Amino acid sequence: MYACGPTVYNPPHIGNARAAVVYDVLYRVLQRHYKNVVYARNITDVDDKINAAALEQNVPIDTITERYIDVYHRDMRALGVREPVVEPRATQHIATIISMIERLVERDHAYSADGHVLFSVPAYSRYGELSGRDRDEMIAGARVEVAPYKRDPADFILWKPSDDVAPGWESPWGFGRPGWHIECSAMAEQHLGDTIDIHGGGNDLKFPHHENEIAQSVCSHDGAPFARYWVHNGFVEIDKEKMSKSLGNVLLVENLLKDYPGEALRMALIRARYRERLSWSDESVEQAKTQLDRMYGALLRLESVEVGGNPTPSDDFVIAMDDDLNTALAITTMLDAVNRANTLTTAEDLRRAKSELLGAGNELGILQQSPQQWFASAPSGELDIGKVDALVVEREQARNDKNWQRADEIRDELDEMGINIQDGPEGTQWRTR
Repeated sequence: MYACGPTVYNPPHIGNARAAVVYDVLYRVLQRHYKNVVYARNITDVDDKINAAALEQNVPIDTITERYIDVYHRDMRALGVREPVVEPRATQHIATIISMIERLVERDHAYSADGHVLFSVPAYSRYGELSGRDRDEMIAGARVEVAPYKRDPADFILWKPSDDVAPGWESPWGFGRPGWHIECSAMAEQHLGDTIDIHGGGNDLKFPHHENEIAQSVCSHDGAPFARYWVHNGFVEIDKEKMSKSLGNVLLVENLLKDYPGEALRMALIRARYRERLSWSDESVEQAKTQLDRMYGALLRLESVEVGGNPTPSDDFVIAMDDDLNTALAITTMLDAVNRANTLTTAEDLRRAKSELLGAGNELGILQQSPQQWFASAPSGELDIGKVDALVVEREQARNDKNWQRADEIRDELDEMGINIQDGPEGTQWRTR
């Protein structure tokens, strides 16, 4: 599996984090099915934005890239994202990039002009199949550069010349640097072979980046398919608008971590299906944190229960995750285990509930600390979580029995404890004020 990683010229935002978390979850699910999953997530460490930042600060590009690689790793660790098996960097694959470009030129899929090397889009008849766009849409959507050295407006750059300021490497076409798209194709080829099983990335990369990857990879590998399956995660929206610098609504992970635990941010990122747009707000993170409070509260009460062997998620959880990573439904199955942990009493039922919670948590990358650690770092640390959950369960039973007086009494008692409750289709949720 290959996933497009960060371009390292600034700290990661929550949109970058969603992609990292989604493919981390997919990696975990695949490991349940296959013994040897090779997951590569690249780092783009040569790019015009990196060059501009280095020039502005009057430092070499690796000063910029090393700084933000460290920041990216730090922030992703805080979100429970595990390291991939392979993390290739573009600058370490220049020889592979040049070799791939040479093959494309030899086979008339690319041409050199005015110090540039460009891929000839008309030479690949299946261009546009991934994104489903026609030619006019593709040209408009790519905002292609109008350049006299292009044979066709849709042609894209594989290699470009570098001046004395920009970084570069010697090549058959002169001193220069690679285009963005060819980097991923070369890194995937070197580490995963001509054809890979799964390729992932954000929806914004489907065109032109992934479309271009397919074209240049297929043409340089004698028609062998590039990726058997494509996976694209949806955007993160702030107030129903796509996050962007121009709107001033970019949320950096490092800033969010000052206000919320990393697991709460991760939970908020996986509460919706990965293909869907994700509406981000303080309320959504608070709801995620409340769900984690309930899960950790159940584990606290089950602390003395021995699971034995490896914890195993429920069949319903596995079915949900194997259905195109339905994390929303998978979390619902975990909350069902919480409810059973609160109401059942037999040793086997409690053991099963704990095993299901821990097994599911391992696959989603949550519940990775002890309940004591979780509540010690949370504002609700002074609360008797067990008492709160017991009252919530009692109130639900009172409502089922139509004992409205007792249900209202419990609501008042919870209110005095500083607890807000909200009834919904998933049951009653609670959070601290």
